[in-house]
Amino acid sequence: MNRVSAPPSRPSRRGPGRVTALAASLLLATGGLAVTGPSPADAAADPVAVTVNANAGLATVPATALGVNHAIWDSQLGTNETSDLLKAAGVRMMRYPGGSYADIYHWRDHTAPGGYVAPNTDFDTFMAAARRVGAQPMIIANYGTGTPAEAADWVRYANITKGYGAKWWTVGNENYGNGHYGSAWEADDHADKSASQYARLVVEYADAMKAVDPTIKVGAVLTMPGNWPDGITAGSDPGPWNRTVLSIAGPKIDFVDVHWYPGGSAAESLARTAHIDEAAHLLRDQLARYAGPNAARIGISFTELNVGTGQNTQPGALFLADAYSDLLENGVFTVQWWNVHNGIGTVTEVAGQTDYGDFGLLSSGGCTADNSVCEPPLNTPFAPYHALSMMNLFARPGDQFVRAATDEPLVTAHAVRRTDGDLAVLLVNKDPANARPVTIDYAGFTPSDAAPTTYSLTNGASGVVTGQSGSAGSATLPAYSLTTLVLRPSSPVTAHPAPPGQPTAGGVTDRSATISWSPAPPKGAPIAKYEVYRQNGTVSEQLGETAGTSFTVDNLVPGTRYTLNVLTRDTAGKVSWSSSPVTFTTAGPADSSCTVRPTVASDWGNGWVGNVEIVNNGANPVDGWTLTFTWPTGWQQVSSGWNATWTQTGRTVTVAATDDNRRIAAGGSTTAGFVGAYSGPNVPPTGFVLNGTPCTVG
Repeated sequence: MNRVSAPPSRPSRRGPGRVTALAASLLLATGGLAVTGPSPADAAADPVAVTVNANAGLATVPATALGVNHAIWDSQLGTNETSDLLKAAGVRMMRYPGGSYADIYHWRDHTAPGGYVAPNTDFDTFMAAARRVGAQPMIIANYGTGTPAEAADWVRYANITKGYGAKWWTVGNENYGNGHYGSAWEADDHADKSASQYARLVVEYADAMKAVDPTIKVGAVLTMPGNWPDGITAGSDPGPWNRTVLSIAGPKIDFVDVHWYPGGSAAESLARTAHIDEAAHLLRDQLARYAGPNAARIGISFTELNVGTGQNTQPGALFLADAYSDLLENGVFTVQWWNVHNGIGTVTEVAGQTDYGDFGLLSSGGCTADNSVCEPPLNTPFAPYHALSMMNLFARPGDQFVRAATDEPLVTAHAVRRTDGDLAVLLVNKDPANARPVTIDYAGFTPSDAAPTTYSLTNGASGVVTGQSGSAGSATLPAYSLTTLVLRPSSPVTAHPAPPGQPTAGGVTDRSATISWSPAPPKGAPIAKYEVYRQNGTVSEQLGETAGTSFTVDNLVPGTRYTLNVLTRDTAGKVSWSSSPVTFTTAGPADSSCTVRPTVASDWGNGWVGNVEIVNNGANPVDGWTLTFTWPTGWQQVSSGWNATWTQTGRTVTVAATDDNRRIAAGGSTTAGFVGAYSGPNVPPTGFVLNGTPCTVG
C-alpha cells in the first residue's frame, strides 16, 4: 500500500502584506577579535580536533552561489535600500516572484488572484533591483494556473523585447503539494495532478520557452531525498515524484529545483545538516538513473531554505552558514534563503534573544496584531543576514571547497582554497551554552606564522566582527557562533602546476574502475606525473600515479562508494591544487555463488517495507545461511522482520535463516522481509555478503 503522511509545517508563502519604510542598520562591524571569546575556564574542557585537507578538493564556488528569494507581496522589493543591503551581503542570485505565489502569478498584468500584490513589485522593477544588486535572476514560470504559452511570452518579453538575458527559469514551485499525495497548499488547476502530468507539461513548457530563446536554462521541481513526499508513489505514476519527473522530463531540463525546511527544534535543525551529503548523493544518483543520457549536465539548485525554530536569531544564522557550505561543497550551483522580508510571526525567546518568528533576512518593521511586540525598524538585518555576509567573506566565486571535519558533532568545519593561495576555514559552534576550544591540523597546506584574519558572528551581535590575531593552529569559539579564519601560505604559490581537468569514472566493476581526466594546461615546469588519491574522510590515500591521463584503480571493495581526486606533480616536485572530485560506487561481483535482489514493497516517507531475495547460484545446496549488509547512514534501521531472524548492531544488519528456510537448493532462492525506518535520506545498501561471500546484487 502507499501510505501518505502529512508534510512538515511550512513557513508562509503568502507574506506579511505591506511593510513600511524606515532606515537600515549597519551590516559589518569592526573591532576586537571575537574568536578569543570567553575565558578558558568558561569553555568546554577538551579541545575539538579540526582537520583540513587542502588536497581533498570538492566543488568550486560558482558565481551564483549566494541567493535569496524576492516576493511580489514585499513592497520593499525594488527599493535601493533593500538592494544595497543584499549587494553588501554578497547576493548573486535572486528568485522571483516568490514561492507558492509563482503558481498564481500572471506576469503580464502583474496579478495574483487570491493573493496580495504590493505596488512597485512588477517584473521590470525586480530586474532593476537584480541589476543594482549585481545578481542573476531565477524566474518561476506559473505552472499551477498558467500555460506554456504564457511562460514563453514571458521569456520573449524578458530576453527579446527587454534584452535582460534572464537565463534561469523554473517550471512551478513545490508542485508535489497540489494534493496528489494528500496535502494541498500549491495552486494547480489541472484536472490531472499526477507527477506524470507535471513532467509531461514541463516538456511542453521547455519546448515553448526554448523556441523563443534557446539559450535559457529550464528547471523542474523535485523533492529533497528523505523529506516528504520522497519515496511515496501515488495514483498511476510509475514511481515516486522524483523518479517520475526525471524519467519523463529529464532529457528536456537543464537543472532541478529543491527546497528544504528541516523543521524541529533549533538543535534538531542544526543537527540535520548532517543529512546533506547523503541527500545530494541520492539526488545525483536519481539523475544518473532516470534522467536519460548525459544526465551529468543537469544542475541542482536549492531555492528555499530556513529553520523551524530561531528563524531570525542565531539558530537561523548557524544553519544558513552550515547548510550553504555543505550544499555548495556538493556542487549545488545556487542556495537561496527564504526570504528577504516575510513579517512577524509567533514571538519567542531563543538562546536569550527575541525571535520574531520572521523568515526574512531583514526586518519588516511590523508589530503583532495587538501591538504588544514590534520588530526592529524596517530593514534591520537579522542574524541570518549576518551569516550570509559571513558566507560572502568566507567563500568567494572561484574558490575551491576542500575537505574539513571535526571530532565533535556540535562543531562543524568547512574550508576553501583561494586562487591567491590563501586558505579560509569556517567553524560553526552549535553549542548554545559553551565556548569550544579547537585545534586545527592542516594537510596539503602550510600556514604562515602571521596571525590569521578573523571574522566572528556571536549570539546577539549586530554584525560580523573582524580582526587579526591568534594563530592558525588553535582558537576558542564562543558559544553559538560562526568564526572564519583566513590564513596566508608559508611560501608563495606561484609556479605551481595547474590541476588536471574533471575526472570521470568508467569501466566500474566490483573490484576496479578506470579514472580519466583531461591534461593540466602547461604552467611552469613540465608535468612529470599525475597522482590519484582517495578521500578517506579528511585523509588522502594515494592509490597510484601515472604519466598519462587515465589510471585503473584495482583492489577495490565490492558495493563501496569511492571519492577520488587527481593532482599534478611537475618535474620540480611542485604539486597542484586538487582536481574536482569524482564519486562512484563499485558493483557487487559479476560472478558469485549468490545473488541478492533487494526490493521495496511500499514506502511512506519515513519508513518502508522491503524484501531481500537470496538466490543460490552454486552447484550445491546451501545448508544454513547468514546474510549481512551495512546501512550507509546511522539514521536507518530495521524495525522488525520475518522469514529470518533480523538483528542490527550499529549500522550492520544480520539476517539469519530459520529452521523453515535454512536450506536453499542449488539454483533455488528464499525471501525474507522487513519493516525499515529512516529519519534522513534513505540510502540503499550496496553490498551483501552471504556466509562470508560477496554476492551479486540483482
